[in-house]
Amino acid sequence: MFSEKHGEKNDTSVIETGQKQANYESEVTPAGEQTVHDAVFGELEEGGPDYRGVGSAGGFILMTKANLGLGVLALPSVFGVLGLVPGILIIILIQSMIAYCGLAIGSFKVNHPEVYGLSDAGRVIGGRAGREFFYYVFQLFMLFIIGSACVGISTALNAVSNHGTCTAVFVAVAAVCGFLFGSIRTLSKVTWIGWVGLISIMASIITLTVAVGVQSRPSDAPQTGPWDKEVKIFGNPTFAEAMSAINGIVFSYGATPMYFGIVSEMKNPRVYARSMVSSVFFLTAVYLIIGSVVYSFAGQYVASPALGTAGPLLKRICYGLAIPGLLASLTIFSHLAGKNLFVRILAGSHHLNHSTKTHWITWLSCVAGSVIVGYIIASAIPIFGTLISLIGAIICPLVCFIPYNLMWLHDNWRMSNAPRTLKRRMGMYLNVFILILGLYLFAAGTYGAIEDLIAVTKQPMGKPWGCADNSGYHPE
Repeated sequence: MFSEKHGEKNDTSVIETGQKQANYESEVTPAGEQTVHDAVFGELEEGGPDYRGVGSAGGFILMTKANLGLGVLALPSVFGVLGLVPGILIIILIQSMIAYCGLAIGSFKVNHPEVYGLSDAGRVIGGRAGREFFYYVFQLFMLFIIGSACVGISTALNAVSNHGTCTAVFVAVAAVCGFLFGSIRTLSKVTWIGWVGLISIMASIITLTVAVGVQSRPSDAPQTGPWDKEVKIFGNPTFAEAMSAINGIVFSYGATPMYFGIVSEMKNPRVYARSMVSSVFFLTAVYLIIGSVVYSFAGQYVASPALGTAGPLLKRICYGLAIPGLLASLTIFSHLAGKNLFVRILAGSHHLNHSTKTHWITWLSCVAGSVIVGYIIASAIPIFGTLISLIGAIICPLVCFIPYNLMWLHDNWRMSNAPRTLKRRMGMYLNVFILILGLYLFAAGTYGAIEDLIAVTKQPMGKPWGCADNSGYHPE
C-alpha cells in the first residue's frame, strides 16, 4: 500500500505526467467481470464494496458538510470577541490558507496515488517517524471532532426537549447514532446523508438569521426598557480571548485532512480541485453572511452555539431543523475515523476489499472504538464553545496547515531538479510563511484555549458527565 520510492527525484515534468495518470487501472477477467486495481484499496471486484463511487458533486457535498454544521454555530460569538472588521478579515485569511493547503492535497495525491491519509503523506515526506506522527495526530483530531459532534447533538436535543433529561444521556444517544450511521462502509453511500445534512443546517441557520432580523430584541436582552446591542466594529479582547476566538474560525475549516479520504474514493480524482475550491468559497460566503448578520442583530446577546439566540420557541425550531445536519456531520466524522483505522489494520490484506467475516468485524470495531472515545471526550468537556476552541488550537494547525506546506516543499523543492526560478522561490517563501503561521496558531491558540477551559470548568455546565442544560450557554 505504501510507496517505498518517496526518496526518488521528482521534477516538473514528472508532476505534469503524473497528473495524466489515474489512481487505478481496470481490466476484464476471462469471466467478463471488470476488476479495478486501486493504489490504496487493491483489487476492487464486482460484488465488493465500491471504494471509487464518489463523483464531483458528491465530493463537494462531503467536503462542505464535513465543515458546515459545527463551526458556523460558533462564528457569531467570534465576531462579538474580535469585532466585525477583524472577524471578517481573519475569516478571509484563514479561508485563503485553507484553499491553498487543500489544493496541495490534490496534486500530492496525483504524484503519490498510494497515499490515503495524512499518515501516508507523512511517510513520503518524513519516513516512518513522519507516518506515525501524522497518523496519531490525525486520529486524535478525528476523535475530538466526533466528541464535538456529540456535544452539538446533545445541545440540540436539550433545546428541542426543554432539557428533557440529563445531558449525559443525550451525549450517549448521539454516540449510538454516530456508530449506526458511521458504519456504512463506503463514502458514496454516505453522500446522500451529506445532502440531507446540508439542506438541514442551511434551513436552520437561515431561519435563525431571519428570526433575529425580525425580532425587536434578542431573547437574552432586557425585554423592557432601553438596551444596547454593543455591536463592535473593532473588539478589544485580551490576547487569550482573541486566540480563543480565532481557534473557532480555524475549527470552522477544520475538515481539510479528511479531504485525503474523500479524494481517494472519487471516481476521477482530477476533479477534486474543482470540488474543493467550490466548497471553500461556499463555506466562506455562508460564514461571513450568517456570522456577521446574526451578530449585527444580536450584538452582545448572541448565544454560543448561535441557534439559541432567537428565543425559546425559535431556538427549539432552529435546533430541530439542525439535528439532521448535526447527525450528518457526526456520520461523516465517525466513518472517516473508522476508515482511517480500518485501512491501516487491513492494508494489503484480502479482507480489505472483500466482504469477509474479518472485514466486517474489523470495520465495525474500528467505527465503534472511534465513537466510544469521542463519547468520552464529549462527556468530559460538554461545553460546545470550549471544546471547539480546544480542537481549533491544539490539533487543527497540525492537520490543517503544516502538513501541506511540507508536502509542497518535498515535491517541489527538496526532491525537485527543476530550476529555482523566481516563481518557484516565491512558492517556497509562501509555504514557509504559512508553516510558521501554523506553528504560531498552535502555540498561541493553545494558550487561549487552556485559559478558556480553566474558566469553564468552574461553571456548573462545565462538569464532566454533568446533567446541566448546555444549550444557549454564555461563558462568564
